[in-house]
Formats: sequence, structure tokens, C-alpha cells
Amino acid sequence: MGSENVRVLVVEDEPNIRELVCLHLRHEGYTCEAVADGQAALARAQGETFDLMVLDLMLPGLDGLSLCRAVRNGRLNADVPILMLTARREEADKVVGLESGADDYLTKPFGVRELVARARALLRRTRQGTAPLAPVPAADAILTVRGIDIDVARRKVRAAGREVELTDQEFRLLHLLATHPGIVFSREALLSRIWRGDTYVTVRSVDTLVKRLRRRIEHDPASPEFVHTVWGVGYKFADT
Repeated sequence: MGSENVRVLVVEDEPNIRELVCLHLRHEGYTCEAVADGQAALARAQGETFDLMVLDLMLPGLDGLSLCRAVRNGRLNADVPILMLTARREEADKVVGLESGADDYLTKPFGVRELVARARALLRRTRQGTAPLAPVPAADAILTVRGIDIDVARRKVRAAGREVELTDQEFRLLHLLATHPGIVFSREALLSRIWRGDTYVTVRSVDTLVKRLRRRIEHDPASPEFVHTVWGVGYKFADT
């Protein structure tokens, strides 16, 4: 994907920040579309595909968290990388942003060089995310582990007889763990396998991704049947 083919949706109600973000992303060669409120952004996200979203947390019409969840639960841009902008510095606010489906966050005021670096990192992560994980079942295989059916070719999952919508990262995490039942992966190992060495993610990103996956596939996310925590180490899929 060349930079001239990258489409970015910037959702920011402050005109100066919106123009600044778009200016520097366009300098990178990206096509930048800008909207000022959440409802307009949702309409765009439901009707057009984008390669990246830069999303303010505090928005009129529809707040950033609700917009993020709506995009993740949609079809057209469910896997689009999302960089959330927030004026809140409290860790809890950042965690809520990540748990709502954002891939990264940037606290205002921010430097434009860091903004561009994080945008590049998210786009690079998406390109690298198309690489297969090893070992990979045959392309037409349906992997069944403890009642969960994983259709590798169609990237579809069924749990307890119902189809489960997963983002690309959620699918890759489930696929990695389910193809290695009982094997404990450290958070660092999952970072390198799912995010593949991205500079701007931390072990907390693993924790939030696991929480998102559990909400999708577990009957009771607070008492998981499939994805288990190994305290002080990392995570594993339940032994077969």
C-alpha cells in the first residue's frame, strides 16, 4: 500500500487541531478526510472504507468511545486501525479508550512528529498483520477447539453455535492461542506475534485485547472458559 493510496478519516471538533492533523498527514502523502462530529463520522465510516481513523474522545453528537464501539461492531471498517486523541491524562481514561476498540492513543497536547510516527506504526502494523501465523491449517480448514469453530479462509468464528464478529487483531489472537492449546504465551511474546514489534504498544495493549476477545467468545468473561490468565506470565488457551 503506497502512501498515496492511504485514506484517513480525522474526527476532531476543534478546527485548529483538525487542520493541523490533516496538514501533516497530507504531507505524508495520505488522503485525509475530516469531519467535526461523531454522527457525521459514523455515517462516513458506514459508507466508505478507510485505512486509518484519528478519533477525538470528546465529540459533539456522538462521543468518541461510542463511535469507536460502533465502528468496531460494523462491517465496513471493523478492522480499521484507530488512533484516539484525548485531553484526559488519567490512566483509566486511556484504558477505557483501548477497551472500546482503539488501537493506540495520544494525549493532547501532542507533537506532530509523534502523531505522524504513530499513524505510520498503525498502518505498518496493518500491512504486517496480513502475514500468516505459524503453524497455519490448510486454507480451507475449519479448526474446532473446545466447541469453537475457526474458519481460517473466511476468517469467521462460531462459539456456542453463534457467529462471532471479531476484529483482525482479535481473530489473530484467538487463532494463535487456539492452535497452541495449553501453551503459555508471555505478554511480550504476544506483542511480537500480534503486533510484530511495533514501538508504540505496551503489554497493557495485550491485556485490553484479551478483554475484548473474552467479551466476544466467553459466556462469562469474568470467569473465562477458553482464554486463561497465567498470573505473572501471560495467557494460554484451555488445554484440550
